[in-house]
Amino acid sequence: MFVDSTAGLIPPIISDTDRQLSWRLSIVISYLAPPTPLVLFLSSHLHLTMKTMKALVTTGDARFVLADVPIPVPRSGEILINVAVIAQNPVDWKYLVIKSAAAGKIIGWDFSGTVSQLGPHCQNRRLNDRVAGFVPGGAFAEYLVIPEDLVIVLPETVSFEDAARLGTACITACQCLYQELGIPIPLDEHGLLVDEPILIWSGASSTGQYAIQLARLSGMRVVATAAPENHEFLKFLGADEVFDHSDSWTARKIVSATAGTLCMAVDCWSQGMSPNQVSSSLDPRGGRIATVLPYASRTPFIETTCVAANSIFGQDTSFPLTTTGHTSHVSNGIAYCKLISHLLTLTKLKFPPAKQYPRGLLSVLEGMEYMRQGKVHAEKIIYRISDTPLSKIAKYMYGL
Repeated sequence: MFVDSTAGLIPPIISDTDRQLSWRLSIVISYLAPPTPLVLFLSSHLHLTMKTMKALVTTGDARFVLADVPIPVPRSGEILINVAVIAQNPVDWKYLVIKSAAAGKIIGWDFSGTVSQLGPHCQNRRLNDRVAGFVPGGAFAEYLVIPEDLVIVLPETVSFEDAARLGTACITACQCLYQELGIPIPLDEHGLLVDEPILIWSGASSTGQYAIQLARLSGMRVVATAAPENHEFLKFLGADEVFDHSDSWTARKIVSATAGTLCMAVDCWSQGMSPNQVSSSLDPRGGRIATVLPYASRTPFIETTCVAANSIFGQDTSFPLTTTGHTSHVSNGIAYCKLISHLLTLTKLKFPPAKQYPRGLLSVLEGMEYMRQGKVHAEKIIYRISDTPLSKIAKYMYGL
């Protein structure tokens, strides 16, 4: 199986078979052979007949390499993005370790960059538009393709470094709040739920930080949980009350604080003790929980629904969750991208703190290890593509 994003790139003098063979030989040579001058020559010259880009590509054994792959060509309704900054999510390393991804897949979800090419029938984007978003694999590269309406258009006041932190987290927060829990869209004054409580569990996560802000903009009374050192930060984002998520009494404290009237929650952790704690925080007579990992409610009359961010692309998925594509999720995704863009223009959204690694794509392995070891707290790891030191690529390719 080859990189999905190469579909449509067929130079006139090269057949599909030749193109795929060239790509395979390049990966095999650059990954398995020692970095002799001859090997470097062969690896690079196999690509002289096609337009290529640098990308992080899976090897099939829970690892990845920085390699040359064909630049994708946008199909009907798609745009080609020149990627400026990428951001890391747990799904990125889990895809390698848990999914055991087949060789030839470009990794990564979150990105920001500029529109460099329009596919046929594109009407809503222009060349050089500044955009951000996510793709379900394919972002850790110099270029990617994405449907034109599933990007967040950025005002000039938002940097690429900030915008890369939107993608998966902000879209997921929108899905939880509006698609699953049905709270009013922000800025719709006729539908605001003034002071109705909502619980955001694990509020210091990237999704949690956006969920707090969006729920507050919808007029909700926001109750959140986090480690004590993050309580004041979450209140700065808009949380009315924050409790310690590690305290075994937190559920009872939330019931007391909300007088037992809490009937909506977003569980941004969805593992460990959070299923019990969140379910126990809600009114036992009925409520709903939007989760980021699937689990059954621990309390009768409390419903749980798991959100899959990549459902906005309308296709059946098997990772990170098994989902069935729905056209309604596509239209929702388009609406959420427009909403986020509007809120950015109004400066209504704050971004998670960033931890930026200095060597672009060459730092991703280090960043993944940092995340896999559980060291990420209330921050988002980002990498600037232009920081990748190209003179060291050969050493990196053979050093994994």
